[in-house]
Amino acid sequence: MNANTHNTTSHPANGYATREAADTLRFERLLPGPVERVWAYLTEPEKRRLWLADGPMELRTGGAVDLVFRNAELGGNVPPPERFACHAGEIRNPGVVLACEPNRLLRFTWEAGSPSESEVTFELSPRGERVLLTVTHTRLARRSTLLGVAGGWHSHLALLESELGEGERPSFWPLVVRYREEYEQRLPE
Repeated sequence: MNANTHNTTSHPANGYATREAADTLRFERLLPGPVERVWAYLTEPEKRRLWLADGPMELRTGGAVDLVFRNAELGGNVPPPERFACHAGEIRNPGVVLACEPNRLLRFTWEAGSPSESEVTFELSPRGERVLLTVTHTRLARRSTLLGVAGGWHSHLALLESELGEGERPSFWPLVVRYREEYEQRLPE
């Protein structure tokens, strides 16, 4: 497989996001288990940084979340396109844990305290030897935010799939460009 493409497994859960409401996106990924392994990639900073963001997370209701994005480290030696250059440096994303049930559910605020504050929920459900990961991102008020979140999550989840052994690791920035453009067509205004 070419490093600039990503081939998801044949399960329908590994497709595009669905729009659950005007301000809500839902992604599903069927991943290799067990559930404890996937949970670790969501919650342990040293594993989470391989596909999303570093930073501490207090795994209790009311706990602090400090996601530290370093997308340049995910780039696979491919620089960001000019359109996404503002996302290449270190970006901090504070939040607060709203719900935490180990190995099953994690919900926290995203960009807490900002005008674009939203919420992310991770749900894990065993499916035999695999795990269904459902990511729901709500309170996405503007279309530009919705499109950025759609392309971003799709790209980051592709990296998670590769970290868990589901194919060659794709280059991050080409994914972001591809999925942002595809979601512009898939998500009508």
